[in-house]
Amino acid sequence: MADLAPYAAQSALSRGRRHPEPPAAPRSEFQRDRDRIVHSTAFRRLEYKTQVFINHEGDLFRTRLTHSLEVAQIGRTLARMLGLDEDLTETLALAHDLGHTPFGHVGQDALNECMAGHGGFEHNLQSLRVVDTLEQKYAEFEGLNLTFEAREGILKHCSKKNAEKLGDVGRRFLEGGQPGLEAQITNLADEIAYNNHDVDDGLRSGLISLEQLEGVALFARHLAEVRQRYPALNDRRLIHETVRRMINTLVVDLLEQTRRNIAEHRPASPDAVRACPPLAAFSPAVREESLELKRFLFQNLYRHYRVERMSAKARRLLKELFAAFTDSPALLPPEHRERAEADPHRAVCDYIAGMTDRYAIREHRRIFDIEERV
Repeated sequence: MADLAPYAAQSALSRGRRHPEPPAAPRSEFQRDRDRIVHSTAFRRLEYKTQVFINHEGDLFRTRLTHSLEVAQIGRTLARMLGLDEDLTETLALAHDLGHTPFGHVGQDALNECMAGHGGFEHNLQSLRVVDTLEQKYAEFEGLNLTFEAREGILKHCSKKNAEKLGDVGRRFLEGGQPGLEAQITNLADEIAYNNHDVDDGLRSGLISLEQLEGVALFARHLAEVRQRYPALNDRRLIHETVRRMINTLVVDLLEQTRRNIAEHRPASPDAVRACPPLAAFSPAVREESLELKRFLFQNLYRHYRVERMSAKARRLLKELFAAFTDSPALLPPEHRERAEADPHRAVCDYIAGMTDRYAIREHRRIFDIEERV
């Protein structure tokens, strides 16, 4: 596309797919990637996977699906302003949590503990595994057969041990270097979305309060602006106005600092971006404010005793499912039982990681409750 910056990913110059396919005209290759994500089973499951609050705790809390849509909205805005490929950015935003377990990060930790000695569990690596292998839709290949650029961007973190098995897409974790700018801004769009929307959900739940947040500089500054301008605003609108201003501040700062970094390093191509230090970044002052907000959420929301109680239940549930299925693979559904013949622990891990919150709860009842119908 003529309006893209020289450092943007170019769909026509993609490094290609693992299995060659004819062009998808009139769609670009990155549009095809995005469409495959949207139509995938793993994407639909995100509707019933925890962000912070387990699905049955309320209809208005974020799920992994709504979170991914919010990341895509922020990411596309950033991509458009920086001259990057919006379709690739949207693909990465919609796909970044496909490998997440039920029950949020506690589910990831539980599966990693269960898989100790069997390759471990990394949710970013699992997202790549979903699009490379686990989605079963196409006659000619396993997975979704995404472009190299999409696969590279999905893999935000990866241990060196696992990177050694991934070929080109894992090389940067072994040799150093960065992903493309579309991936870099998606990572920060993810951070903007979950920090600010966890504030909203935390206030809605009553687990944190406005009074507590007035001790956090980023929130306090914008709350004061809203109160001064709209002194009669009710709490829900007050919170929304504050959060949207925080998001805007972070997005604008990210754009300005990233532009400064690009001007300093002058990357002339996507490969030049990979050889630079990270180019997408907040300014030092705003980065510190964002970290302060993250620390507040960790201490006051994610470690709240009510969240911890639900997390303990979820951890125990997943570990019991894992033990039951690995001890007796005959309990698995047929398609997962076939995979278990080659690698029982990984097959069980894949099955559990793909569950929604409510499916995991039902499956636990089916296995352990003598009166539950199977």
